[in-house]
Amino acid sequence: MSIPRIVVTGIGASSPIGGTAPESWSALLAGKSGARTLEYDWVEQYNLPVTFAAQALVRPDTVLERPVAKRLDPSSQFALVAAQEAWADAGAPEVDPERLGVDFATGIGGLWTLLDAWDTLREKGPRRVLPMTVPMLMPNAAAGNLSLHFGARAYARTVASACASSTESIVNAIEHLRDGLADVVIAGGTESVIHPVTIASFSSMQALSRRNDDPATASRPGSIDRDGFVMGEGAAVLILETEEHAKARGAKIYAAVVGGGVTADSYHITANDPEGTGAARAVRLALEMADASPDDVTHINAHATSTPVGDPNEYVALKTVFGDRIDDIPVSATKASTGHLLGGTGALEAIFTIMALQERVAPPTINLTEQDPAVPFRLSGEPTPLGSGQQLAISNSFGFGGHNAVAAFASV
Repeated sequence: MSIPRIVVTGIGASSPIGGTAPESWSALLAGKSGARTLEYDWVEQYNLPVTFAAQALVRPDTVLERPVAKRLDPSSQFALVAAQEAWADAGAPEVDPERLGVDFATGIGGLWTLLDAWDTLREKGPRRVLPMTVPMLMPNAAAGNLSLHFGARAYARTVASACASSTESIVNAIEHLRDGLADVVIAGGTESVIHPVTIASFSSMQALSRRNDDPATASRPGSIDRDGFVMGEGAAVLILETEEHAKARGAKIYAAVVGGGVTADSYHITANDPEGTGAARAVRLALEMADASPDDVTHINAHATSTPVGDPNEYVALKTVFGDRIDDIPVSATKASTGHLLGGTGALEAIFTIMALQERVAPPTINLTEQDPAVPFRLSGEPTPLGSGQQLAISNSFGFGGHNAVAAFASV
């Protein structure tokens, strides 16, 4: 039995640099940054050591109807906004509900709902806690609400593997479509946790950049003076379907999703393996599923969070797979522009990878002042042409807990 080819027919995003996928892509190519000073009283109230983040450019509750937004945590609001865009972009495919699935992800879930409810309980008592609190805060809320909104009855599954979450959801979607569990899948991820608790926690572990005086240049992956990541928020969604189904309905096709690899480091709860063994294996698994070799890869969207330790470890992992050729492959580190969307970041970067293949240009990596010799990726502050031939790209995501997920995309 032949293995179905999986294609991307719709994309949607709400990110720190754009309210839609096309706006985010255009801003990325233009070298814009989504990092901005936070204008909240709680920044000063709690004397937070980091006073900026990459907030979504467009608030989701200004897009959704008010009654809908009130029933959703911000993370689910972002998910619905991005999914509606992707669904419309795919031409609102007519599909049997029992052949429509949801593979969705989040790293943390409804943090704002949970902590707001705790404040209400302490200050006003149990009778004032909203009855929808648990359905709003649960990690599977986004997947469940997307299933309800679009009538997806094949399944609605949730991945929560920290910063690898939404890349893993894409890999799951590939497998589910290949296994015949659905004809169309809504895949992606979301996150909205720019909150004093998370900022304080990440600051305590010295993971966040502290360039409070210049947020726009704070995320600088690959640069020798990088000092941590910038927290971001938003969501990104891909509509995936079998090529047969897409062609039968005359859908436009952005790219093919040809492979995926998911592994675990089993090394440390927050630090990735310095030898990159698990990450390298995830890349190899993705290429194996794609029936491709390392020599076929023409572009890489690196995880590259801008942390002092993480960036060189990723280089070590990719060097293991690609050898000296890694220094010649155009690499984009797009978190320099968007910040780190945690559970939503993999899906957003998958969209950037898809657009890079379609327009045959690797997006720039901004804020690269002086490249670290320990991270000698082929990074550029300007868009880099990819050429006219067949293109194969990978997008990497690595998360707390030792999670590694890699997705491979091919031009069509």
